[in-house]
Amino acid sequence: MAKKKHKEISGDQRLENIGETLSKTEEFIFNNQRIIGIFVAVAIIAILGYFGYTRYYIAPKTAEATEQMFHAQNYFESDSLDKALYGDGNSLGFLDIISEYSMTKPGNLANYYAGIIYLKKNDFETSISYLEDFDADDHLIRPMATGAIGDAYLELGDKEKAAAYYMEAANWDDNGFTSPLFLYKAGQVYEILGDYDKAIRIYTRIKTNYYKSNEGRSIEKNIARAQTIQSQQ
Repeated sequence: MAKKKHKEISGDQRLENIGETLSKTEEFIFNNQRIIGIFVAVAIIAILGYFGYTRYYIAPKTAEATEQMFHAQNYFESDSLDKALYGDGNSLGFLDIISEYSMTKPGNLANYYAGIIYLKKNDFETSISYLEDFDADDHLIRPMATGAIGDAYLELGDKEKAAAYYMEAANWDDNGFTSPLFLYKAGQVYEILGDYDKAIRIYTRIKTNYYKSNEGRSIEKNIARAQTIQSQQ
């Protein structure tokens, strides 16, 4: 068989090719320098604008919202729900904080508090609306908010949705507090729905993974009850 011959490229030729490429690049930049300059200027303005917006607008607004949140949270903790929600005439409540400081972290957190308050007031649809507006990756508050949506749907009679939100809350962050708490609630709902097989699997997960939790210490009786009812069906 004849061997194919490859044309050798010398070092000088490589340099020449690179030089041609550089020349084309320079020519492109020269011919389009006005457009390129505009893009660069826009990028610089965007970066400076972002830092300026964050430092001179968001930061002061966050400080204001944090101060207002302090008063609203105190009312929430003392169970003065109306003052926590609407304010006391001197300091803002969570609803005004949401309205005026929605772009800040305290403004976002106020959605959570408002959702919990409406849940306590039995206004479940409004509660769901605020809790769904709460957006955070927090390891504790996020699953608590998701679980609260489950509570609201359970009160509205939508057990399937309630169970789904409980499971989402349990799986959001694997920890010994929120996971067994919402797994337990999900198991109870599945028992109500008559799905004892799923309830037993959930209770067994609590027994295996969270046996030191409050739910885990007494979960055996839930497993036994569900197994007994299942065997009688």
